[in-house]
Amino acid sequence: MRILIVDDDAGLRQSLGLLLNESGYEASSESDPEQALARALVERFDAILCDVRMPRMDGLTFLRRYRAEHGAALLLMMSAYGGEDAAIAAMREGAYDYLHKPFKPDEVLLTLRKAEERERLKREVESLRASLGAEAVRDLMIAESRSLRGLLELAERVAAHATTVLVTGESGTGKEVLARAIHRMSPRSANTFTAINCAAIPEQLLESELFGHVRGSFTGATNDRAGIFESSDGGTLLLDEIGDLPLGLQAKLLRVLEDGQIRRVGGRDSRCVDVRVIAATSKDLERAVERNEFREDLFYRLNVVRLHLPPLRDRKEDIPALVTHFARQSAERLARPVSLTPRALAALTNHAWHGNVRELRNAIERAAVLSPSGRLDVEDFPLAQNGKSNGNGGYVPVPGTYELKPQIEYLERATIGRALEAAGGSRREAAHLLGVSLRTLFYKLRRYSLE
Repeated sequence: MRILIVDDDAGLRQSLGLLLNESGYEASSESDPEQALARALVERFDAILCDVRMPRMDGLTFLRRYRAEHGAALLLMMSAYGGEDAAIAAMREGAYDYLHKPFKPDEVLLTLRKAEERERLKREVESLRASLGAEAVRDLMIAESRSLRGLLELAERVAAHATTVLVTGESGTGKEVLARAIHRMSPRSANTFTAINCAAIPEQLLESELFGHVRGSFTGATNDRAGIFESSDGGTLLLDEIGDLPLGLQAKLLRVLEDGQIRRVGGRDSRCVDVRVIAATSKDLERAVERNEFREDLFYRLNVVRLHLPPLRDRKEDIPALVTHFARQSAERLARPVSLTPRALAALTNHAWHGNVRELRNAIERAAVLSPSGRLDVEDFPLAQNGKSNGNGGYVPVPGTYELKPQIEYLERATIGRALEAAGGSRREAAHLLGVSLRTLFYKLRRYSLE
């Protein structure tokens, strides 16, 4: 680790240089800050130890000029004056740490070792991010279709910037998964990713969840509490179902996006936050704006970059890969093989999947759990019981009705029959396969006249 010492005190330069060289560092020194700055900008140093009070140029000016020229070394400021105020000022200007003179040798070495560890971790994160690249997205999202591959390439470009992203698409298309992938590829990947569903929290609680509250601001507020924006500082926040955000909170969200400041419920002071916001919705926000249900100014502030996830029925090329992926996940959870026949794969590929990827995943998981062999065929999927489409891409086991009760009873009866067949007629084994008690199975057998 190469270190440059900048101080007008010859004795300190000599003693500090000797300490660092004996401790395995490569130390150089300069007494003139102007010469030190010129040298620091042409030579590679890992850290610079700089005095705050020097003739011709003080340490904070040195720090500002070095950073303005994009100097990359860590700056550690040294001073016997100023106390905490000077330390805070130096940190705000971009110093890594602050050493108060006179300092002990162990204090200097410990600070440098912490700096080395920080840089090592930083390099590891950057290396991992570079090695992941687009794979950070593709690990989370299966993309065989041209439309989705193009979308993921755009997401990769957007991830590098802190701009707001609006993710749209039908329910179940994977909007949160895409948001997580963007975060994973972004410079914020080492920090938190938080998701909140704006439609799932009552309006009277949502403001406190987002922005926090102070003690006594409302009944039950017995302590100060940070909100999600504060706890997500430095990271990424997904505001899911943003179209359901109440109008009153839309104005407050707009203020956060504009000036990066939040105010807790009942509080007077504003707090700065650095949060990358991704908003997601299955609603038509343009139509909501026309109906005065969504603020136009907030819509334009969110809609800086829009990523629209197409429904699964419009990208059938992705279905075989998704099926394989979900079958592998089910096999890992169940600790036994799970596979599909070509007939089952063809039926799943041709299905409309109005519930999109979420419906497909749940269908495979359900079939894998109920199948005694793990070899899934068409009959293991209720969506394809009779092979006849209802015109909307779905399948109706009981013809002539869409009522839920007879459909459920049909599926339950058929599943019990298959379980009994797989168990060789053993009711105890069939109950085990179905995941119900023997008493429950006897009740079902009598109800459906299967005895």
